Amino acid sequence: MKQHEMYELVFSGEALADNWAQIDLTAEFTCGDTVKTVKGFYDGEGRYIVRFLPETAGEWHWKVTGAVNTEGTEICEAAENAHGLVKAVDTHFEYEDGTLFVPFGTTVYALAHQEDALVEQTLASLKAAPFNKVRMCVFPKHYDYNHNEPPCYAFEKNAAGGWDVNRPCIAFWHRFEKILKRIAEMDIQIDLILFHPYDRWEFSELAQRDNLIYLDYLLRRLAAWPNIWWSLANEYDLNMKKTLADWEEIEEYVAQNDPFHHLLSNHNCMCFWDSTRPNISHASLQTKGLSEIPRWIREYQKPVIIDECCYEGNLPHFWGSISGQEMVRRFWRCYASGAYCTHGETFLSDDEILWWARGGVLKGESPKRIAFLRQIMESLPGPLSPKVGGFLDLARSNDPVNMELVPQEMRGFFKAFSDSIHRMSVEDRTAHLGGEHAWESHCGEEAYLTYFDLQCYGEQTVNLPKDKVYQAELIDVWNMTREVIVKHISGETKLTLPGRDNLALLITRIK
Repeated sequence: MKQHEMYELVFSGEALADNWAQIDLTAEFTCGDTVKTVKGFYDGEGRYIVRFLPETAGEWHWKVTGAVNTEGTEICEAAENAHGLVKAVDTHFEYEDGTLFVPFGTTVYALAHQEDALVEQTLASLKAAPFNKVRMCVFPKHYDYNHNEPPCYAFEKNAAGGWDVNRPCIAFWHRFEKILKRIAEMDIQIDLILFHPYDRWEFSELAQRDNLIYLDYLLRRLAAWPNIWWSLANEYDLNMKKTLADWEEIEEYVAQNDPFHHLLSNHNCMCFWDSTRPNISHASLQTKGLSEIPRWIREYQKPVIIDECCYEGNLPHFWGSISGQEMVRRFWRCYASGAYCTHGETFLSDDEILWWARGGVLKGESPKRIAFLRQIMESLPGPLSPKVGGFLDLARSNDPVNMELVPQEMRGFFKAFSDSIHRMSVEDRTAHLGGEHAWESHCGEEAYLTYFDLQCYGEQTVNLPKDKVYQAELIDVWNMTREVIVKHISGETKLTLPGRDNLALLITRIK
């Protein structure tokens, strides 16, 4: 047994012919004052398995009861390279050992439902790509450019031809787990999508009782995997067979039946899931309204991931036809606002193999620029937080400007600005000033990041702490260059810039 790595107990017993989804098999693991209870599962051909994820090193005693009755003791070795589960800490992510995790995601929804050769090609592409998180589905997907039949399904059929959730298809789960294991070996987190509405097989139409049986079996098998996140759905609000109450019950069921408390989110098409709910670890959003990121971070007090901001490609759909340059811009807008972003790629292909749905090979211009951004983000001294203040925050507030905080020579302007703003509706204020948003964030007083986006500044004045010393670095986000333009600056400093777009400014403390 090794700390932060899945530990498995395998037993032989009676071969079951029916109803093996919710067998009576429970294990209690004890180490000092820590007690964890987990459920085991049936794995076919008389195999009974219990999986456990030891979060601390030491001597663990285990006792299995139900279909198997036995006990034993195992020494858990301290982790050397494993960091544990990724957790949400304030508005960023860390591994259990405190190591910072900065997610850079991609989307391959139906990866696990392709033929073996395509899966292999996709895994090879992932290994060479800059992504450390992948969004993928348990159930197959039916949508444009995604019409293939999967090799196998999560359940067996019953006599009437419907899905029998009490008889999980062992061949499916074996194949599925082999793919998950290959991804885990690349040190990639799996944002596992448990439901979605794009379906011709009626998985999205299961009765709620069957949904919970499916989730119970899935959690028995996968909850001890250290690199999995739970995404309740892709576009939960488009599933017409589930009510809001159904989704709330599903959320509660997953949270309460996961003994290791993996990250948990729910992804929208239109209406955001309420990410202030206690079970939800972070916000997983589909939106192009990126200027609102600082507000969402403040409201949720949790990490925000823009898991869908459109895809690089050339489809005849608005969501799958942005340029590589625009995809890179959207990544920078997110990270320079203290949030995170997920990539996707949708280029037309005669074989209808599009990365976002089925995988294959990456063809776009954004991945290597995303790799460049990842290097920068992982070199920072800590997580970024959005800058407080600015015109957009002022526009959202119904409070008058505190003129005592405004320089004397600017008070007339700010009084007129405030009066004008407060004659507008909040909706009009946000719409009017959203395009004026500044993409700025900071890591305490250790680092400051500003993304200039489409602005072509020839100069900018920065205001830094006077008792610390910094250097300023100009970053070309498309050409992937970094240049220190000035060293040893403090306080109010005017910087000369080249007057072109797609630049960022990184100011880091050196003394």
